[in-house]
Amino acid sequence: MSNHYDIVIAGSGFTGAITALALHNCGLTVCLIEKGKHPRFAIGESSTPVADMILRSLSAQYDLPWLYDFSRYGSWQQSHPEIVCGIKRGFSYFKHHPGKPFSTDAGHSNELLVAASENDIMSDTNWLRADFDAFLVSKVKAYHIDYLDCTEITSATRSNRQWLFNINGPGKIPSIRSSFFIDATGSGLLADKLFSVKSSAENFLTNSFAVFSHFEHLPRWTTLLQESNIPMQDYPYDPDDSALHHVLDEGWVWALRFNNNRTSWGFALNGNDASFQKMNTLEIWNRMRNTYPDIDHILKRGSLSPQPGRIIQTGRLQRKLEKCFGDGWLAMPHTIGFVDPLFSTGIAYSLAGIERIVQMLSENRNFDERLYDQLKEYEHITFEELKLIDMLVAGCYKTMKHFPLFTAWSMLYFTFTILYEQRRLKHQPVTYFLEAGNHEVQKIVQTTYKDLLKLTAQRTISTKDADQFTNTVRERIAPFNTAGLLDLLSKNMYYHTVAVL
Repeated sequence: MSNHYDIVIAGSGFTGAITALALHNCGLTVCLIEKGKHPRFAIGESSTPVADMILRSLSAQYDLPWLYDFSRYGSWQQSHPEIVCGIKRGFSYFKHHPGKPFSTDAGHSNELLVAASENDIMSDTNWLRADFDAFLVSKVKAYHIDYLDCTEITSATRSNRQWLFNINGPGKIPSIRSSFFIDATGSGLLADKLFSVKSSAENFLTNSFAVFSHFEHLPRWTTLLQESNIPMQDYPYDPDDSALHHVLDEGWVWALRFNNNRTSWGFALNGNDASFQKMNTLEIWNRMRNTYPDIDHILKRGSLSPQPGRIIQTGRLQRKLEKCFGDGWLAMPHTIGFVDPLFSTGIAYSLAGIERIVQMLSENRNFDERLYDQLKEYEHITFEELKLIDMLVAGCYKTMKHFPLFTAWSMLYFTFTILYEQRRLKHQPVTYFLEAGNHEVQKIVQTTYKDLLKLTAQRTISTKDADQFTNTVRERIAPFNTAGLLDLLSKNMYYHTVAVL
């Protein structure tokens, strides 16, 4: 191993590993440091068309041809069937009411299915992060990038534009040096420890926490629908082959299936509900099962996976660093902040950050003053993106009890996601994730959020109120709505939102 590098990266999840590989292929010397060891448990996540586009772009731009195969379910299965993933055809939402079995009608008033791909081969994927992250680290080693696991950075000092990191690990290397440092750890702990940069949940509109695990052999949701004689013939895809959401009054459930009979299952719950604060993890889990009979029906048929082998409760999910960069360092977007997993923004948001950061650093190899202005712009962009995601997610939590409002509000996210996809496909410049820098996008979201707050503050919300709000959203998104969202004839089933990939 060398003792001096151009860049040291902390954190070997997919973000840190892909960044290391791309920077290495730009001719920079890189050392990747991991506090833990692979394979390791990580919560299941799902990709999106945007994430897949960026994977293909990174593959081509940084000479990582094998990365392309992971951008679609079909090519993933053909090239690496041993790396576990799941098929994700789109986003599916089913509204449950306390104490009642799931029910709906011919108009799908309690269902929403939004296609993200046209067939299984072209589909997005659910990532079993333990497998995929471990594979990427094997690639880091194959490219002869120095990699240290079970290694902790204990302190950092900077002088003469050089970092000295003291490290503690199984090797006999007490310290390493670099010109630049990237925090890809995915939390604010290391930034606080090394740079005294704090992380907090201040100023977030969303307030949520999660209770989750991985399970084996959970029955398919469609099996339960069949047992309940609920028709599915006009579904655009099998909802079990998607990012499946069960919408509850208190929050929502995610169910991401993998093709080894494992499912990532979790409750994301409203942290403003004071009753949860008096309950422990198991009490919360059992309360949700006891409140929703179909949720209980699914969970009682499965068993906990050996990894992690327990139910995990998070603290508040929302967090944001007070700074994104400093002298000789920056944090990746997933380290800078997080809102909530509701719209599966995590993978795409991280990959967009990789794209931006690798280009910025490869063009400023001296890491001199010219980089400062770009880092300042990077910070501004990242904070604006987090604010937009936060408002989009917060609006959904406001509408959990009122599914027609939930359906209407969520169309803002889908509209601006498709807009962002189309700009990329047309090779138009994209600076902000989800077009967060677009003044008209910001105006529509902020104005509609204010309308939503007034509506949900009412003691009762009538059908007329919901219809009027839906019409308002329909009119506001009309200039960007190329996919027929909120079309009265769609009946909440969307077949044709897919960008041509």
